[in-house]
Amino acid sequence: MAEYHYDPKYASEEQMAYAALLDIGWKIGFVLMVIFFGLYVFGVLPAHVSMDELAKYWVLPADQYLKAVHGPTGWGWTALIHRGDYINYIGIAILAGITVVCYARVLPLFFRKGDKVYGAIMIAEILVLVLAASGILGGGAH
Repeated sequence: MAEYHYDPKYASEEQMAYAALLDIGWKIGFVLMVIFFGLYVFGVLPAHVSMDELAKYWVLPADQYLKAVHGPTGWGWTALIHRGDYINYIGIAILAGITVVCYARVLPLFFRKGDKVYGAIMIAEILVLVLAASGILGGGAH
């Protein structure tokens, strides 16, 4: 794994901390996606929708596809992570959520330096992203 050294001439401490965690997060997410896709493709885990059936459904609009295959919406996929076609979502969720983790990592750095405005912005960003991901707002297919 790459090692990062803080050098104020090139990047701030916050940028380096964010980048270091982002580097770890995307690698974990990507590796899990590759492994889980392999489990799906090679039939190690049973699929919710078999690859044979998938071809006849993938031409449908999303709402019709979900209805035809009895697919979950929102966070409903978590109940199907034991299935080969849904376990891939773990890697995707890690990639989607790593920004929140990175923001949480740099938050104390801003407050330690007395950067209350940037700290407040980080808190607002974290709250907005977590609220949006939660599905509480009812957007999308929820």
